[in-house]
Amino acid sequence: MRDTAFKRVLKAMQPGTEVMLDGPYGSFTLHNNASVPAVFLTGGIGVTPVRSIVLQALHDRVPHRILVFYANRRPEDAAFLDDLSTVHDTNPSYTFVGTMAEMEKSSREWHGETGFINKVMLLKFIDDLTLPIFYLDGPAPMVKAMREMLSEAGVDEDNIRTEEFSGY
Repeated sequence: MRDTAFKRVLKAMQPGTEVMLDGPYGSFTLHNNASVPAVFLTGGIGVTPVRSIVLQALHDRVPHRILVFYANRRPEDAAFLDDLSTVHDTNPSYTFVGTMAEMEKSSREWHGETGFINKVMLLKFIDDLTLPIFYLDGPAPMVKAMREMLSEAGVDEDNIRTEEFSGY
């Protein structure tokens, strides 16, 4: 676990301590227009809501084209990696693209993409970056970098939706 203020408080908390939680807020949900592809750019534990959205969409057999780009340091750090990488076998409108940035530190084999999510990687799987709705989710610096990359690529700000996981 990362050493954050939130996790230090949880670690020091005595069993039975009452807590009050607030949220979630926002509308980080799949858009309605099925003719517009949904592209999720996520990293680390930010994949948690993405997993829920994707698995529900696949369960409901929504007609959307869904692509998930999921960045991590190593495969052993990637939550839900197996869930997200195997469901595409049953749904041809779903594409999973995992990418690992620190494979030299991994003891696990990896045959997917390496490095950070970037425009070149996206263009391997998406012909026109101006068409999809993009969902950005993960650590705040990643969300910021993805937003800047998409803006520079000509993606309309209205087609970018964000959720940030900060302080975890």
